[in-house]
Amino acid sequence: MKKTAAVLVAALALACSKGGAVTAGSEVRMHYTLTVEGAVVDSSVGKAPFPYKHGAGMIVPGLEAQMAGHRAGDKFTARVEAKDGYGVHNPAGVKTVPWKAFGGKANAARLKPGELVSGEAGGRPFQAKVVRLEDAGVVLDLNHPLAGKTLEFAVEIIEVKSPT
Repeated sequence: MKKTAAVLVAALALACSKGGAVTAGSEVRMHYTLTVEGAVVDSSVGKAPFPYKHGAGMIVPGLEAQMAGHRAGDKFTARVEAKDGYGVHNPAGVKTVPWKAFGGKANAARLKPGELVSGEAGGRPFQAKVVRLEDAGVVLDLNHPLAGKTLEFAVEIIEVKSPT
């Protein structure tokens, strides 16, 4: 009986040391590696664990949904489709911006397709990708760079603090 009780206590201690399951309001610290089409796009490995509050919209919805129920120590892969990640690519997010917004055609002609540019519109900062240069101006894609992409996350949950 003593041996059974000792094993039970040890098992409970191990379960408690891992923290509770990820639920709404949990404070989570995790490591992740994000790949898109086999290429690493971002990673927290080798840095401080990434902290977030579950249910607060701090990570893409598809990953947040797959985090639920996991515990500290869990390692898993999460595949997130575009609609549950950074959204599908929206053609309305592709705009032609007049040359004058870039200081004139001569200045803007140095831009290259694929290059990222930053600016401000209506008092709000933005980042966009140069699609091409046209007679009317610079064609910019204002969609998130990962819009329309399937995301693959390799996740290791480091710590879960239950909501208080």
